[in-house]
Amino acid sequence: MLESLLTDRQRALREEVRKFVKSVPKQLLLDMDADKVRYPRDYVVSLATNKLLGLRFDPAYGGRGLKWVDEIVALEEIGVLGMSLACLFSLVGIVGEALDVFGSDQQKKKYLEPLLKGKIFCAEALTEPRGGSDFFGATTTAVQEGDHFILNGQKRFVVGADGADIFLVYARTEGTPGKSISAFIVERDMGVEAKYIYGLLGTRGGGAGRLVFKNTRVPKENLVLGLNRGADVFNQMMIPERMTSAAGVVGLARAALEVAAKYSDKRKAFGRKIREFEGVSFRIADSVTKLDAASTLVYGAATAVDAMGSTGYSRRLVSEAKKFATEVAWEIINNAMQVVGGIGYTNVYPLEKMLRDARLSIIWTGTSEIMNLIIQHEYYRETLAAAEKVRNVEDDAQEAHAADEKIYE
Repeated sequence: MLESLLTDRQRALREEVRKFVKSVPKQLLLDMDADKVRYPRDYVVSLATNKLLGLRFDPAYGGRGLKWVDEIVALEEIGVLGMSLACLFSLVGIVGEALDVFGSDQQKKKYLEPLLKGKIFCAEALTEPRGGSDFFGATTTAVQEGDHFILNGQKRFVVGADGADIFLVYARTEGTPGKSISAFIVERDMGVEAKYIYGLLGTRGGGAGRLVFKNTRVPKENLVLGLNRGADVFNQMMIPERMTSAAGVVGLARAALEVAAKYSDKRKAFGRKIREFEGVSFRIADSVTKLDAASTLVYGAATAVDAMGSTGYSRRLVSEAKKFATEVAWEIINNAMQVVGGIGYTNVYPLEKMLRDARLSIIWTGTSEIMNLIIQHEYYRETLAAAEKVRNVEDDAQEAHAADEKIYE
């Protein structure tokens, strides 16, 4: 994060999180990447012990009552640990968002408070085998029977499928096709089966897998917001999902750039430090510039959400931040590997793991293509709506009123 943007409180928070990050055992990272650890509960508990979970939520439930601009400062620091540990930090903020914004007092007391205290663990069940980016194409169903809903279906790519205690699940209920989606908090013991745990290229150790719901009985009290209100929950949830992806990967990219900078200041070729060659130093310069741009865009999006909540404008900025930060991180990590050279392709340096981790960021929580759909849609809407309020620069052309030359159909 750009130093000039931070407040004294945020600098203090950053130092607090950095101290925590330095305490995380190297062996945990290695064991997760080797799939020896599928869900590091002790790590989540340690976050809770240090009151680092759910920073934005009400202190009455264990949060700190901070803002998005504060959380992204913390998450950038967590991001240097890799995508899996950053994701596990973020999940409480993601699932907790639904409870904090839409949950009943009973739901907050039963689920949000123990989440923030590290007594239970959560995951979000959104994607389905037949519908990746198509949220409204969900086929998991929830049929009401008396005081319960009976869920049947599957969700895939659920981080925490192996390890989480509760799941935020979207299922098709009754109502108008396309809108008949509802959100539920489903406890594992209600009949959730982790059917398959994925072997991933990177971002390992989070217990990502496929869930199966077979006549899973969920009390109606676990319905979030209300029947057929899942789309409202989903639209709100896209902010924490994408903000956390953007902020975490900025930290990962920063860590990779630091590795390359230190290496290039030590490594010599042709009798000189390789940082003295433009082919190396210009890669570093380009990476620094793009990292600062990504960080600033993430901060700007967080500021917009803090000021405006979930609006078309703030969702556009969040989508820009997610798209730009993840794609820039991929480029920066590739640049770092190029600077370090062949040894960077080995496990002597962490760059190969960072590269494997970062690739997922461009896909999950909404692909870059989905971000583009949102960005252009909101931009067109804003620009056309504001046409009467701003100077019409089209009229400044010398032949602006040559009507016969302006053909649109």
